[in-house]
Amino acid sequence: MAYFMGIDIGSATSKGIITEDGSTLASHLLPSGVNYRLAAQNLVDELLAKADVAREDIAYIVATGQGSDNVEIADQEVADIRCCARGIFSIFPSVRTVIDVQGQSTQVLRLSEVGQVTNFVVSEKCASGSGRFLDIIANVLQIKLEDVGPLSLESKDPVTFTTGCAVFGESEAVSRVSEGVAKEDIVAGVHQALAEKISSLVGKVGLEECCAITGGGGLNIGLIKWIEKKLGIELLMPPEPQLVTALGAAIMAEDACKQR
Repeated sequence: MAYFMGIDIGSATSKGIITEDGSTLASHLLPSGVNYRLAAQNLVDELLAKADVAREDIAYIVATGQGSDNVEIADQEVADIRCCARGIFSIFPSVRTVIDVQGQSTQVLRLSEVGQVTNFVVSEKCASGSGRFLDIIANVLQIKLEDVGPLSLESKDPVTFTTGCAVFGESEAVSRVSEGVAKEDIVAGVHQALAEKISSLVGKVGLEECCAITGGGGLNIGLIKWIEKKLGIELLMPPEPQLVTALGAAIMAEDACKQR
């Protein structure tokens, strides 16, 4: 009996999965913090404990994500774009476009009929093009991040943000709060601005359905609704969008072990 592990060390959250015969045996998420190496160690320990297996029982480990080089026990490092594609294709074989909304960036992938990446684009290094923008605004409004999506659905008059910069966007949000603008209208405006940036990225690779959303953004119903409105489509949503890339890494670990 063989076990495989996929580790995704992201800028904000670290995710991991252990699979057995193609099925998920255990999964875990934790904040990456500032010490990726420590986050990776803690993540591996938690996964092994949940799966009730020893380190030597893991046949192969693939690490991915921004901090993948901090996973000291990894047998191989693979780009997160490839792992994301492998993971989502295993869930939705019909997917051809993937919107991956991460903590510090957003990337859009185009996949072939066999799940290979044929084109991709990544947002510029600015928080306004990632989930970080929502973190910033949630902090300004003093609301929980998980409440941002549902709250935005209550908006009747979304704020139009005049800047594409997260720093100035934060200042603009503060000004709107002082003017007495409703919180739901502010967060709806943020979702609208982020959806516009994402739709622009999609336009660069060309939209082909079916289209799926992954990453932390896949947990935000408000963002999902705005993206669907901008693109005029219905997004496919995996049950655990944050774990998709880690799942892909685990699948690639099994593939690599078989090839070896």
